Amino acid sequence: MAQQQQRPISFLNRNGLFLLLLALLFLLGVYLPLSEAPLFLFPNRTSPSSSPPSASFVVSDWRDYTLSQAAKFVAKNGTVIVCAVSYPFLPFLNNWLISISRQKHHEKVLVIAEDYALLYKVNEKWPGHAVLIPPALDPKAAHHFGSQGFYNLTSRRPQHLLDILELGYNVMYNDVDMVWLQDPFKYLQGSHDVYFMDDMTAIKPLNHSHGLPPSRNGVTYVCSCMIFLRCTSGAKLLLKKWVEEIRAQPWSNTEAKKPHDQPAFNRALHKTTQVDVYLLPQSAFPSGGLYFKNEKWVNETKGEHVIVHNNYIVGYNNKLKRFQDFGLWLVDDHSHESPLGKLELVQEQNNEEMKQKERG
Repeated sequence: MAQQQQRPISFLNRNGLFLLLLALLFLLGVYLPLSEAPLFLFPNRTSPSSSPPSASFVVSDWRDYTLSQAAKFVAKNGTVIVCAVSYPFLPFLNNWLISISRQKHHEKVLVIAEDYALLYKVNEKWPGHAVLIPPALDPKAAHHFGSQGFYNLTSRRPQHLLDILELGYNVMYNDVDMVWLQDPFKYLQGSHDVYFMDDMTAIKPLNHSHGLPPSRNGVTYVCSCMIFLRCTSGAKLLLKKWVEEIRAQPWSNTEAKKPHDQPAFNRALHKTTQVDVYLLPQSAFPSGGLYFKNEKWVNETKGEHVIVHNNYIVGYNNKLKRFQDFGLWLVDDHSHESPLGKLELVQEQNNEEMKQKERG
């Protein structure tokens, strides 16, 4: 009698298990192929907030990671924060990320790696947050201001930004020699096409105009190192003109003033006056020539500074020392606040180049 009562229960258990397995297989067979998220592209993928992947992670997978996949992965509220950087500037990238992490915007950061060493290192520590858009640049080339390496790196910037806009996202671009002291997004008022900061050192009144600043001798000095672009036809028009202006003035070592992307950006602004632009307040977004060289102004505007740009100085070590002197070099004591954690900068470029040659 007891055996007769157990049979239907055992039968139901087997049926229940079978149906559960069938449902699981259905989900795996139907949902996963439709998903485009990087989580399913990389076998050891972890969430951005979790611990780094294991040492068995296959870095060569990231060579096939596309800008479309990367932007979709990092975008939050339709916005991506972008930088473009090569491996030698990894410490500056980490410093910048610490400052962004403090403002709770790091998850929308996408690092456009300009060489494979940086692509692998960032994705090893923070999977999915770096992408390389071929061709890769030579990581051993000089990247100081005025060098051809600097021109090659910065001249790709407008096309990268345009590609992201074409994917349907708003995009903020920063150079990595910047530090966030406050959240810049609350300053992106209205619905303008493009937001930028002036690169001049002359002090503006606190209630200065937010239109395109007046030119001096027919030239404006808008900074191309911190830009926010909405996904609008006006912003795309400006970027297309910026690309044209760069192509019209290729780098030449014989010129007294070697070209780079910023003069081309200013020319593009003057040739697309129909674009709705917004000049960010100088007190919040000062140039390095003002912030680091005018102590009186800094004291008068204390508490208003949002992003500090370490420009108006040339050289890796000089920038590093100035950040240290002003208490803005965060890497040494606060690396735990970076999504990349503490990094040891080693000469990995040659190793990665050898890997690329072996792969063909």
